[in-house]
Amino acid sequence: MNTTSARLLRLLSLLQTPREWPGTELAERLEVSPRTVRRDVDRLRELGYPVQATMGTTGGYRLAAGKAMPPLLLDDEEAVAIAVGLRTAASHPVDGIEEASVRALAKLEQVLPPRLRHRVNTLGAATVSVLGNGESSMDPEILAVLASATAAQERLRFAYEAADGTRTRRLVEPCRLVASGRRWYLLAYDNDRDDWRVFRTDRIGEPRPTGVRVPSRVPPGEDAAAFVTRKLYSSAPTYEVVATLRLSATEASRKLGLPADAFHRIDDRTCRLHGPSDTLEWLAARLLVLGCPFEVHDPPELRAYLVDLAARATRAATS
Repeated sequence: MNTTSARLLRLLSLLQTPREWPGTELAERLEVSPRTVRRDVDRLRELGYPVQATMGTTGGYRLAAGKAMPPLLLDDEEAVAIAVGLRTAASHPVDGIEEASVRALAKLEQVLPPRLRHRVNTLGAATVSVLGNGESSMDPEILAVLASATAAQERLRFAYEAADGTRTRRLVEPCRLVASGRRWYLLAYDNDRDDWRVFRTDRIGEPRPTGVRVPSRVPPGEDAAAFVTRKLYSSAPTYEVVATLRLSATEASRKLGLPADAFHRIDDRTCRLHGPSDTLEWLAARLLVLGCPFEVHDPPELRAYLVDLAARATRAATS
């Protein structure tokens, strides 16, 4: 680090990650001695940051919630507004910001004093979002617990309800949270089953960190998102959708919330959609609200569903 102030900012950034940092690891990250780390921690405490220290072989430093907001250059109203906004973004995944919103939510809620956390909870309970699509939204508090345990490499216990209604208790080592379509998924190593599993987070209940930190595991293929995608498509019926949209590829990607590589540019005002989908009803509804002409080439099931939908709409409009 070139200056003390730059080093302090870097130290603060590390401590805001929801985990406990051994002094030796902080010293290595900051390229300073453990003694300098202790002095820098004392400086942060003087500035009002509630840095806690624990002793022992597994001890270290962590940023805790204090009696008042630490000096994050935010007043109370701004902190509440940001927390509510992050909860909205976390419970309704938005392409490009989903993982960042959960990480930021976990960091902010870690240091919110109880009086502000109560205001955030009250406001969240009294408001409703129109961003959803008819499916239940994810509880941001559960997401925050999962994100914290993932970042801290901490074993996690929770209740889980499978698709057939079977309820089990799980002990896992969380690896990554992945947003796909309208849902969040937790990729984790299941200790009882000695294998990797993908859990729908809206089926997770009562998540409880165990306090046991474990070495990080590398998921199969070393790509968490790709692994989750393969698992989802192998366990659910999928359709290969091909459709021509009278819309630019950029606009189509933005409005449908699908990755850019799902669209082939034909010209400035036309593109071809080609990719998998697990729900014909959802895709048909999204295509209809694009506000542009489109032609479905495959699958036949989607064309048939649109014909049936058009007939129902006509009957409703003429009855």
